[in-house]
Amino acid sequence: MLKTTTYLTLFIIMLSACEKPVPQLPIEVYETSASGNKLNKIDQFEKAENPIAVKLSPDQKFQKITGFGGSFTESTAYLLNQLGDENRKKIIDAYFSEEGANYSLTRTHINSCDFSLSQYAYVEDDDTELASFSVEPDMDDIIPMIKDAQATSKDGFRIISSPWTAPPWMKDNKAWTGGKLLPEYYDVWAMYFSKYIDAYKEQGIDIWGLTVENEPLGNDSNWESMHFTPEEMTEFVMNHMGPTLEKEGKGDVKILGYDQNREHLSEWVDVMYASEESSEYYAGTAIHWYASTFEVFPEELQNAHAKAPDKHLIQTEACVDAEVPHWQDDAWYWSKEGTDWGWDWAPEEDKHMHPKYVPVYRYARDIIGCMNNWVDGWVDWNMVLDRQGGPNWFKNWCVAPVIVDPEADEVYFTPIYYTLAHFSKFVRPDAEVIGVDNGDDELLITAAQNTDGSIAVVILNQGADQKSIQLELAGQKADFSVSGQAIQTVIIPNQI
Repeated sequence: MLKTTTYLTLFIIMLSACEKPVPQLPIEVYETSASGNKLNKIDQFEKAENPIAVKLSPDQKFQKITGFGGSFTESTAYLLNQLGDENRKKIIDAYFSEEGANYSLTRTHINSCDFSLSQYAYVEDDDTELASFSVEPDMDDIIPMIKDAQATSKDGFRIISSPWTAPPWMKDNKAWTGGKLLPEYYDVWAMYFSKYIDAYKEQGIDIWGLTVENEPLGNDSNWESMHFTPEEMTEFVMNHMGPTLEKEGKGDVKILGYDQNREHLSEWVDVMYASEESSEYYAGTAIHWYASTFEVFPEELQNAHAKAPDKHLIQTEACVDAEVPHWQDDAWYWSKEGTDWGWDWAPEEDKHMHPKYVPVYRYARDIIGCMNNWVDGWVDWNMVLDRQGGPNWFKNWCVAPVIVDPEADEVYFTPIYYTLAHFSKFVRPDAEVIGVDNGDDELLITAAQNTDGSIAVVILNQGADQKSIQLELAGQKADFSVSGQAIQTVIIPNQI
C-alpha cells in the first residue's frame, strides 16, 4: 500500500511538472482617479482570487478611428495670448505633444460663435462676389494658436471647420441669430466655404472637413445660429456646396451633415442618405451630446451607421455646459454635482435625461459608449477657458479641460483633461475598434488596435471599490486592478 501511494504521489508530481504555465500578457497600465492619480503609470497590483474576466477579440473589427481632440475657439486662443510664454507653451504642449494628450482631431469655427469676443464675418455686407473676403479676424488669435499646435504635433492633426451662421445679409431675418439662408445666396455661401479653405491654406493650414451648419435646429436664437431642415441641408449640399467644392478642386475636403444632438439623428440620416444622389457629397454625419447627461443613444448611432456604413460618424462638440468652472478643485470633477442646460428648464417629460452627474464620468462614459457604437471621432469644445467659463460675448459660461487665470498667469489642468488624454494619447488615428467580452456589467470598457499592432483598452470604474481584472488575449493573461472611481488605459504592445 505504501509503495502504491509513493508511485501515485510521484505521478501527480510529474503530471504537475508537465502542465505549462499560462503565458503572461505584457501590459502597461495608466490611471486617473479620484484618489489622485493623473495619468500615472501603475505597476503594483494586489492579487485577487476571483478577478473579473475580460477577453479581447482582435479578429472582431469595427470602425477605424479618425481621432480625438478639442476645439480652437477665439476665446481659447485669445486666453493663450494673455498668458506668459511659459504657460502658453505648457498648454500647447499638453494638448499636442507626444508627451501630452497628442490630439489628432480638432474643430474651429467659421465666422464668429458664442465663444468669440464679438460677432464678425469674413466679408463686407452685400458683397455677393466675396471680393472683400478675408480671415483677418482670425489672424490675432486662432491662426497663431493653430500654427503653434502644428509646430508641436509630431503626427499632425485634422481640423473640422463649422459655421454658426452665414453673414446676416444672406439670411431671411437679417440677424446673427436664427433665420434661414435665402435660396438666392446658396451659391454665394457655398463659395464662401471655398474661400475659407483657400485663406487658411495660404496660412499653411489645411482644412480636413467642414460641417454644413452648427446646430441647424437652432439654439433658441441665443447666439449665432442659422436653421436648416434635413431636406434643406441636403438640397444645399447636393446642388450647391458639394458641386462648388468639387469644381474648385476641393473635393477631398470632407462634408459632414447635421451637427447637433443625437436624439434627432435618425430623421436626419434618413434624408441625407435616402439615395445615392443625396448622399454623394456627404462624407459623414456630425453629432453633439447635449440631449442627455448620461444617455449615449446607441440605437440612433447604430441606425446611422447602418444607413451609411462607409461614412464617418463624428462627435464634434461636447462640454460641461451649464457650470462656471471650479478652480483648483479636483474633487468637484469627481463628484455628482455637475448639471447641464436641462437641469433647470428642460421640459418635464425630458427632465429624467438631465440629472446631476460626475463630470469625469460623463466624458469617459460617453466616449466609451460612442466607440462601442460606431463613432470614429470625438471632439471636445473649448480647450481653454477662464475662471468665469469664458470669455463669451453672450455670457454662455461653460467648463473646459484647462482653466486659466490670465491676470495671475496661472493654469489649472482639470481631471477632464486627463480623462480625454486616456483616449487621444493611446488610441491613434486609423486604430480599429475591436471586440471585448466584459465580465462585469458595472465596468465600461472599449478597446482598439493601433496601426503599430499595440492594443489600447480603456476601462471606467464608476464604483467606489477597487475591481480586480484578468485580461485575456490569444491565450495570454494579465492580472491587474482598477481603483474605485477611476479611468484606466491598458496598453498591450505590438500584437501583429
